[in-house]
Amino acid sequence: SRHRRRRAADDPVAEVPGVQEARAGHENVPARPDGGSALVLEPPAAVSTAPTAPTAPTARTAPTAPDGAAPAGAEGPLPVVSAAAPATSLELRRTLAALPTLPEEPGGLAAIARRAGLRSVDVVAWRDLDDPEAGGSELHLHRVAALWAAAGLAVTVHTSAVAGSPETVARDGYVAVRRSGRYAVFADAAFAGAVRRRRPGEGLVEVWNGMPFFSPLWYRGPKVVFLHHVHAEMWRMVLPGWLARIGEAVEGCIAPPLYRSSRIVTLSGSSRQEICDLLGFPGDRVSVAAPGIEPRFTPGPGRSRVPLVVAVGRLVPVKRLDLLLRALVQVKAHQPDLRAVLIGEGYERPRLEALRHQLGADDWVALPGRVDDDELVAWYRRAWVVTSASLREGWGMSLTEAAACGTPAVVTDIAGHRDAVVDGRTGLLADGLDGLVGALARVLDDRPLRERLGRQALDRARWFTWEATASATLEALALEAQARPDRRQRGGRPAP
Repeated sequence: SRHRRRRAADDPVAEVPGVQEARAGHENVPARPDGGSALVLEPPAAVSTAPTAPTAPTARTAPTAPDGAAPAGAEGPLPVVSAAAPATSLELRRTLAALPTLPEEPGGLAAIARRAGLRSVDVVAWRDLDDPEAGGSELHLHRVAALWAAAGLAVTVHTSAVAGSPETVARDGYVAVRRSGRYAVFADAAFAGAVRRRRPGEGLVEVWNGMPFFSPLWYRGPKVVFLHHVHAEMWRMVLPGWLARIGEAVEGCIAPPLYRSSRIVTLSGSSRQEICDLLGFPGDRVSVAAPGIEPRFTPGPGRSRVPLVVAVGRLVPVKRLDLLLRALVQVKAHQPDLRAVLIGEGYERPRLEALRHQLGADDWVALPGRVDDDELVAWYRRAWVVTSASLREGWGMSLTEAAACGTPAVVTDIAGHRDAVVDGRTGLLADGLDGLVGALARVLDDRPLRERLGRQALDRARWFTWEATASATLEALALEAQARPDRRQRGGRPAP
């Protein structure tokens, strides 16, 4: 999991009820050193992290939607959402924002693959799940690949190398090949794809995470492209000026014309709208498949007795944790007991620690690094609200993970967040620093509001499963395979 690595120091998690019990038997998770700094939020008490929520409902037993109506589309299978209405339609946006995970068709993944004649899938992606900088994109790919493999597909994922790790690993039924350099992986994938003859029954998945692999130039079989969100301003946040301009040109000008006939699969209706608006992709070529939620994220005891805000994500510029820190300091002015925990790791840690000290927040804002799975569940259950100040997201998986634990969210009003959080029903959307301060203060101050948002967040979260995500993404690939019969040209290469 992307949350498994953690710092031994700065460990407020050690004081959370149930964490020490959860650590029993996990010898690879370091215990808190004696004398280490920690936030003591409340006395320990026994907490079980075993699942307690009902299983995901079927269409016949669907939970009530937050507005009292049945969730859109709940009466019939529709594994891939490819809206024909204009991407700017307000009605479409509202429908997709409330869209539940829908049941698979009879026969499941294996039947979808058989119908399309798919037997194997190659995947090209920038980073592997074991990469120190792996995040939501890598977890999403891992869950989909594992479920496809369990259905009988031969799945091979090709990524850049992971330092100190084997080149090839078998993981949950699929094979990960990590042999290319950090940036050479793009050229290596293109060369390998151009010289290798495509096998019958084969499909391709390209994960376009910032820099594309340009698969339309070297692959002529059925394929889909996972594009979670547009990077836009992110280029200037992480790269020097000239490199940022290259990234912007590739994403915004060079790549889109090459991909206009490709099937794009994204995570949310609002991300779909942004992809169509900013990159010019036709709406009927962009499908939506929402991410799932791990079964371990369930409600449980242990809600903090003092106001507690939790944020989960990599410590990188796009998450705008500096903005979040400033917002929390303002909320603290009228919530003197406020505590906050920012879970995650990344190269922005030194800058954020310096800002935390500058703002005088060392004693009430914790940066514990990555935490293990049980600790993450414990933090979600303890939090009064989960938050994100991110500038770009395809979804915001931590938000629906927290929702599955009955915790509402306050987040920036951006594409992706608009689907992970239904404004006024499962949380609040906010604009800028003042908006975050006001929305956080409102949820923390108003217990009936907070509890109502939490109940509705839990109700909606029960719809999202990785099985449905895997079904929707495979259906997209199957549709491409069925639309492109394996006609051969002279020389044996597949026809375009």
